[in-house]
Amino acid sequence: MSDPVEAPVNGEPEPVRVPDDQLEGIEASVRRLMEQSAQQAQQLDHLASAPPFPGASSESPFAAFGMPGFGGAASVAPPEPRPILELEGEEYENELDALSDWVDDFLLPVYGAEVTTATPWCLRWQDHDDVVAWLHALWLAYQQHKDPEAGLSGLFVWHRDFLTHAIAAIRAPGGPLSACMTSPDRPAHRVLPGPPRSARTKQATDTEPSEAGEMPGPAS
Repeated sequence: MSDPVEAPVNGEPEPVRVPDDQLEGIEASVRRLMEQSAQQAQQLDHLASAPPFPGASSESPFAAFGMPGFGGAASVAPPEPRPILELEGEEYENELDALSDWVDDFLLPVYGAEVTTATPWCLRWQDHDDVVAWLHALWLAYQQHKDPEAGLSGLFVWHRDFLTHAIAAIRAPGGPLSACMTSPDRPAHRVLPGPPRSARTKQATDTEPSEAGEMPGPAS
């Protein structure tokens, strides 16, 4: 028969004392459980990030739970847009193609005024870096202000603060396209040269040694 349980003193149970040999076994069991839990978490992360099998649904089975890392409601924010002139190679060409589609299919048919000496245009505007930069910025602003989060006045703000100013700068009589087509019957294209380098920069470049350790000689 088991020993009778002693009544607690002053109504409080005595603390349970575990022998040292049993305590070591409990600690080892806890460590094993923690290691197994970490391994299971790594396996779940791997399954969540692995691409789906051919023909399988791309929707994660954890999507309904909205769990971060498992394709739920918490989605990764898209990359921030970059100015088009900072892009290079194929990335630049793809962005320029998308911009050209927007300009040719939407901007010009709706807002492209007649070509005159006061409002020139260029059929090769993609060769004008400043025009590309202006139109790309205008396109990014359009995407932002047509978003539902911009509210009901979003597109009005785009017209007032972006469209009018950008078109006036691009198609000004003395603007970047002033040497291009000024009549629909006379297509033309010319990239105007920009200002030369400043006198200070040119002077600093001229006084630099042509080779390491060689000082410039006196001017003849």
